Amino acid sequence: YLPTLSGSVSRINDEIRYPDTSIAPATINRNTATAALNWRILDFGGRAANRLAAENLLTAALASHDATLQKTLASVIESYFDAVTARALAVARIQNEEIAGNTLASAKRREEKGAISRSDTLQATTAHARAILEKSRAESAYEKALSVLGNIIGISGATRITIMLPENPDEKAGEKLDALNIWLEDARKKHPAIIAARAQLNAARNKTESADSEGWPSLDFSGNYYQNGRPGQSLTPSKVHETSLGVVLTIPLFEGFSRTYKVQGAQAQAEQKQAELANTEHQVAMEVIKAYADAKAARKNLRASNDLLNAAQDAQSVSQHKYDRRAADILEVLNTQSALADARQERIRCLAEWNSARLRLLASAGLLGRAAVE
Repeated sequence: YLPTLSGSVSRINDEIRYPDTSIAPATINRNTATAALNWRILDFGGRAANRLAAENLLTAALASHDATLQKTLASVIESYFDAVTARALAVARIQNEEIAGNTLASAKRREEKGAISRSDTLQATTAHARAILEKSRAESAYEKALSVLGNIIGISGATRITIMLPENPDEKAGEKLDALNIWLEDARKKHPAIIAARAQLNAARNKTESADSEGWPSLDFSGNYYQNGRPGQSLTPSKVHETSLGVVLTIPLFEGFSRTYKVQGAQAQAEQKQAELANTEHQVAMEVIKAYADAKAARKNLRASNDLLNAAQDAQSVSQHKYDRRAADILEVLNTQSALADARQERIRCLAEWNSARLRLLASAGLLGRAAVE
């Protein structure tokens, strides 16, 4: 939209000889200067279309940048949830090992008093050894999860990361999930991939308008100043100053159909971007639908796992109390301990699935940001 201004200054030595005549040579040494001003006044929307195309491409680039940030944030939070899950499993394995250890100590005391056989003590020893092995594996998995988390967030391996388990993991499970159509509408409006594809489509349409406008007339204002002759012309014996002002109307008449082909090519690019936008919207919608179904199922499973854990804890407490009073055998105690260990593992798995499902739902809808995660 702004005018262009250019200028040049030169020193010219012009010598003219007349051979085979008595005319003396003429020598002219002179400084020349040239200045030119050009300003496009009217172009039937070409400049406006190019400006809009540039703005849409910038919007697409910013949306792609946002998508990259969200993808990185999703990787960090997913690794964090993996570490939390590994930490919870390690804590559960430690609790199982303590219970197995108490059962083994009680079995040894009863064996010393002759209340049970050696076989019962050996079974308790086996269960305790298995609990120690599972605790060791859980702690190793937790250390591995911490290493992966540290690598993703870019800290040195010497830095120690500490994971704190949530005090009330069921609070998020009590939240009501919005309807699926609300998530789909949010994804259509806010997902960075869709925003980028839509901006690229608009830019392609603007390019089509720009290509079409080049076939229409254009109006330019021009101003020129020449001192001591125009460029490429010989110098005059006397000093000359020339100024010209004009309005130029350019009307393209025939360009061998090149303009038609250029417009058709731009239209084909716009059609391609339209198809890419439709494909992106379809993929995002499918991801939201799957993530929404997983989130609903995970929330339901989280509540069921809590009931299972409470029942297993009560059963283990009752069987342990009966065993201490010699009203139950070692097999009943070991069975309830095994059931409690399975219930804790299911509880941790359901918590991990719920956290992961909530994360995937936010990411699929394009809403994964610091405020949304908090």
